[in-house]
Amino acid sequence: MDERFAEVGNGITLCYETFGDPTAPPMVLIMGLGTQMVAWDTRFCEQLAADGFFVVRFDNRDTGRSTRVDGKPVPKLHEIALRRIARPAYKLSDMALDTVGLMDALEIERAHVVGVSMGGMIAQTVAARHPTRVRSLTSIMSNTGARFSGQPALKTYPVVLGSAPSDRDGFIERGIKTWTTIGSPGFERDDLELREMIALSFDRGASPAGTARQLGAIIASGDRRRELRAVQAPTLVIHGDADKLVAPSGGRATAKAIDGARLITIPGMGHDLPKDAWPQIIGAIAQHAHTADVATGDTPAVKAA
Repeated sequence: MDERFAEVGNGITLCYETFGDPTAPPMVLIMGLGTQMVAWDTRFCEQLAADGFFVVRFDNRDTGRSTRVDGKPVPKLHEIALRRIARPAYKLSDMALDTVGLMDALEIERAHVVGVSMGGMIAQTVAARHPTRVRSLTSIMSNTGARFSGQPALKTYPVVLGSAPSDRDGFIERGIKTWTTIGSPGFERDDLELREMIALSFDRGASPAGTARQLGAIIASGDRRRELRAVQAPTLVIHGDADKLVAPSGGRATAKAIDGARLITIPGMGHDLPKDAWPQIIGAIAQHAHTADVATGDTPAVKAA
């Protein structure tokens, strides 16, 4: 991995990696809750780069090798259950500012912004609050924060809210169990590759407290449907019809909340990015981004002076 680091403001440093031609249209990939940038498979990123984009993946704050805000409060289990966070360490809007700060550090004026799960919420927030920085928005397996859409199935609660083992083998086995529970039942999975990704995540630095703070940020940000009316960027919403962590209603609600958004539902896809679905997912992202550039007249690389 060719990891690099960028100071993005407010004492936050993000670890990132890039793929492709720096003069190509930029595309920023934002990962989900407690999940490191390595969950954007290197081959996934390389395929997007081959489709004509300068691809950036990064660890969110409190994840992987980016800044941990360990001095900030960690939500209690009862606060999470009641969806009332007394003192959130930060909100999705702060994580959106991290993304914009990374774009500034890389001299990217406007980018195609793609996010999965919590990353989709961050991407939506970037598009709503920083519209001049977004060429197009793709929100994958995400939701609007509304209470009555996109809610997890009860069977996912034990694996999502349970404490993570501190030893490497235990961490890996728990990760396998988690992805088995929330993954795609309609697609085959390579357990060896999954195990390698989870092991790499442990080696790069696991942070259960960081995951809890990120979950607190999601809850504290509340229902964002009104904010999403401000999204001006062409928007694509992708969701699996077998998603147990963010119910498909979350994707439908997202598409409904954003004017002109297009929804693609992938049969058999759960809360992951199965390799056999990459042609459809990558193809849809690339086509959407290229179409947006043609429609807006964006040049191949628009960067800040």
